[in-house]
Amino acid sequence: MAKNTVVLLVVVVVLGLMSGGGSGQEEAPRRIHTLFSVECQNYFDWQTVGLMHSFKKARQPGPVTRLLSCTDEEKKKYKGMNLAPTLEVPSMSKHPKTGDWYPAINKPAGIVHWLKHSKDAENVDWVVILDADMIIRGPIIPWDLGAEKGRPVAAYYGYLVGCNNLLAKLHTKHPELCDKVGGLLAMHIDDLRALAPMWLSKTEEVRADKAHWATNLTGDIYGKGWISEMYGYSFGAAEVGLRHKINDNLMIYPGYIPREGVEPILMHYGLPFSVGNWSFSKLEHHEDGIVYECGRLFPEPPYPREVKAMEVDPNKRKALLLNIECINTLNEGLLLQHAANGCHNPKWSKYLSLLKSKTFAELTRPKFLTPKSLQMKEAEFKQQVVDEPQRPYPKIHTVFSTECTAYFDWQTVGLVHSFHRSGQPGNITRLLSCTDEDLKQYKGHDLAPTHHVPSMSRHPLTGDWYPAINKPAAVLHWLNHANIDAEFIVILDADMIMRGPITPWEFKAARGRPVSAPYDYLIGCDNELAKLHTRHPEACDKVGGVIIMHIDDLRKFALLWLHKTEEVRADTSHYAKNVTGDIYESGWISEMYGYSFGAAELKLRHLINSEILIYPGYVPVPGVKYRVFHYGLEYRVGNWSFDKADWRDTDLVNVCWAKFPDPPDPSTLDHTDENILQRDLLNIECARALNEALRLHHRKRKCPDPSFSTSNFEMANEATISRKFGRIDGSNARIINPVLANDSQESSLPVVPNQTYGSLRFWMICLWAFSILGFVAVVSVLLAGRKGRKKRVQGYKTKRRASYSGFWDMNGHDRHARSAEVL
Repeated sequence: MAKNTVVLLVVVVVLGLMSGGGSGQEEAPRRIHTLFSVECQNYFDWQTVGLMHSFKKARQPGPVTRLLSCTDEEKKKYKGMNLAPTLEVPSMSKHPKTGDWYPAINKPAGIVHWLKHSKDAENVDWVVILDADMIIRGPIIPWDLGAEKGRPVAAYYGYLVGCNNLLAKLHTKHPELCDKVGGLLAMHIDDLRALAPMWLSKTEEVRADKAHWATNLTGDIYGKGWISEMYGYSFGAAEVGLRHKINDNLMIYPGYIPREGVEPILMHYGLPFSVGNWSFSKLEHHEDGIVYECGRLFPEPPYPREVKAMEVDPNKRKALLLNIECINTLNEGLLLQHAANGCHNPKWSKYLSLLKSKTFAELTRPKFLTPKSLQMKEAEFKQQVVDEPQRPYPKIHTVFSTECTAYFDWQTVGLVHSFHRSGQPGNITRLLSCTDEDLKQYKGHDLAPTHHVPSMSRHPLTGDWYPAINKPAAVLHWLNHANIDAEFIVILDADMIMRGPITPWEFKAARGRPVSAPYDYLIGCDNELAKLHTRHPEACDKVGGVIIMHIDDLRKFALLWLHKTEEVRADTSHYAKNVTGDIYESGWISEMYGYSFGAAELKLRHLINSEILIYPGYVPVPGVKYRVFHYGLEYRVGNWSFDKADWRDTDLVNVCWAKFPDPPDPSTLDHTDENILQRDLLNIECARALNEALRLHHRKRKCPDPSFSTSNFEMANEATISRKFGRIDGSNARIINPVLANDSQESSLPVVPNQTYGSLRFWMICLWAFSILGFVAVVSVLLAGRKGRKKRVQGYKTKRRASYSGFWDMNGHDRHARSAEVL
């Protein structure tokens, strides 16, 4: 009996422990459901295959539902209903009320629909929300991540700058609660029920607020309101009082380097990434029917053994291994899907053998959270944001192309000065294209760090005179002859002034995804010109001016840039304005088309950002902080104007204190029209930056104090003497005798103070008076001596007179002639 009692007590204790009887509290429910949103397109089908395969491979607990947004017309043709457990959702890609085309709104709309119409939503406690372009590496368990009711866990989206500015104040009553989060969301079902309608409503609200789509307000590099859904989430969460536990270690973009000791459990392949010469970009597979083509996979990446040999640094090596793991998991999922589609077994290959091997299975077994993966929460994360950048930024090198002329020298002075003032990271190199003859006479070697390039202004094969070709030719020469350790290259034109840094991380440049400014006048991208000169006219981007490009892309692209420039330049039959947009119809912008067509050949698509560059004279978009002035066109402020072409032959660099006419003082501007005011202020800023650069250049050359007139006297003296002998040209006359701009005349002349010119006149009069008196004295002595001489010494007197004549010649005609030649 005693024995039975003991057994009974043990059973009771065990049951009590199992039920949590010791705490007096019920254990929190632990049911998880995973959601992701897609549309009826091939693009989302291969992403669905990858996500679903990784979902099973990672052993993610609970069911998964694909929220499939399709129109009735799309559903008739759609083949992928069996790719995942699916809830069909009415498409809101075209808004039923406004007609706005915005497919991203389907995500919150789909979740609202799921909450209302799915029985699964009634039997779940925690929800994990993902994007389709993700690979799960290990189980995502909300309570393990630290999620609580009222405190969801999310990944960090630092580019949502609208949480810190006017945008949040306009769209939520609680801007202080706005969190910059997205990508991975893990939250309690009650929180999602409160949030989802507000998420949808705020998405519609931000999308409709076109007046505040600017990049500086949203962080959207396109400035088109494309990330309105992300703000809809953040503003909606702020409205209902949800504060997030933000973790920047759980999710990683392939191509990024994980922090030491961190094991990401989610990969988001939203950006291009590469390993060696291999690369992948999801955007290149937008219409790809790879799910339904038996035996077809994405191009195989390097093998793990090859990757390990590429990189010594363990963190960088791990990043490369993550890159190939991402694509290999996608391909493994495609293999299994093809088999499910009834495809025959593919032929054996080394790559298929890898995907089916125990080695690959071991490499991709489920990953679990490490202690360091959970460190970045709340206070720790806030500190990390303050101390950014934690992740090391890539090296940058800035280059620009010039020739051995005075015209490019003053532009070089302006650009290099502004480069140092702008805070631009990395180094700068001038690509100087000169003939051997030009180089012998060139004086501007010390104006900038320089890489010398053989000139192609006169084409060595065709004899065509086209200096613009020096730009691609110089970039190609630099790549082939310089030691370059930078990861990204920023390419500018010489006629630019930098106002701030131009960095790939801010403007979202990546390998396979360069950034540039719009050149909308390149209409040849839209017509027969593109069809004639590239196999991929649909990939032709109308861009130029500022280029941010990964070095690997530039190495592949530079030769095509040069070749396509030659090709377009030779196509004289298509120079017409209606074909090229060139108002001169002379093929002068062939180099720009060479760039666009060369990039199209490689399907190198650009992120086009209209907020990097502005032409002085254009009205700025309010609030935009442009990084570059491109003063390629004439611009004005009142009666003052500036046109770089007026200064083509003027040496402003080697003449002490030469500069451009000063623009008006800002205090004199009319404030009645804010747009015109801001335009004129930028115009003045550009002109002042050029003059400031020239002033510092002259000071660096140790030009004498401009208030002291000795050097000006010497210049004026030489000019006057040269003028006497007819040896002065127009350019020198402009330097010595400047005319200030007035209502009727634009000045192209460096400014010399009027007081200095007055002192020059005084010294000139003194010099000539002294010369005349000296001449009279010498003649008097000669005449007096002649009377007292005898005939026998006539020969000696003649010789002596010849000697005086020689002195006059040496200090007169010959001396002045040499002065004129020097000038």
